[in-house]
Amino acid sequence: MERKQLLSHDGKTLAALYGALPVSLRSSTNRFRNALMYSSAYLALIAMAEVVVVSVILDLPPTPAALVVGLTVFAIYANDRLADADTDALSNPGQAAFVRRHREVLYVLASIAYGVAVALSVLGGPLALGITLLPGVCWVWYATDWIPGGGGHARRLKDVFLVNTIVVALAWAVTLTFLPLAFADAAVTGTTLFVFVYFFLRVFTNTEIPNVRDVEGDRAIGVSTLPVVFGVDRTRHILTGIDLSTAGLVIAAVSAGYLTPILAVPLLAGLTYSLGVTAFVGRYENERLLARAAECEYLVVFAALVVAVAV
Repeated sequence: MERKQLLSHDGKTLAALYGALPVSLRSSTNRFRNALMYSSAYLALIAMAEVVVVSVILDLPPTPAALVVGLTVFAIYANDRLADADTDALSNPGQAAFVRRHREVLYVLASIAYGVAVALSVLGGPLALGITLLPGVCWVWYATDWIPGGGGHARRLKDVFLVNTIVVALAWAVTLTFLPLAFADAAVTGTTLFVFVYFFLRVFTNTEIPNVRDVEGDRAIGVSTLPVVFGVDRTRHILTGIDLSTAGLVIAAVSAGYLTPILAVPLLAGLTYSLGVTAFVGRYENERLLARAAECEYLVVFAALVVAVAV
């Protein structure tokens, strides 16, 4: 009798453990997802995929450029989220709460990431070092009102209409295009200039789509973006025009011999995806998911490129 009771008790214990397992697994999955998304780690992975795309298009050998860019992106965007935690509480409360809760850890990780990125960039020479430092310098001008040397203050570039997005697009287009080139010690060609313009336009678009989600918060703190100035509907039309113009640029590059048709296909696949995402701007309630979807354009390009090269 006692043995039966013991077996029954053990059976209930095992059943309770098995019942708790899905809950524990779900909780761990959610924590991992939040850390990946809210810390900006996922942006680092996307940036590394972008560098691979650039290296394939420019026919460059493997270099540490992808790792350097990934670490730099993580550092810059983690610091940006730390700086904007208070204002993000309105437009993105989940992210703001995560950043506040892990402020010290994020600050340390971001500092280490940028330090390692700068150290690795030295392997590529002075030009690679300068390009790696560029996003950090631009971020200081973009996100803070501090003037070096004089200790004074000026209006943040983040608050200035169009200048804010142009600075972001320019900094990342330069980094993504020319850092792999610097590591490989390769020459600038017509294809290089095409890649630079392509990424400038893509980053511009992918910077403004999340601004639709942040329109109320940006308006409250005086930040001027396309959605704040022109409204959501006109912003959708403008971004669609940029997507179509970029597609025209890709076709022109193929016609001019700067890009092979097989490499144009992944870029056009990404632009088709982007047009689909842009069509939902202002029409889809989950604006946060829409912003994430826009950032995944480069993963579409990367996947299509892998298929194209394999074939």
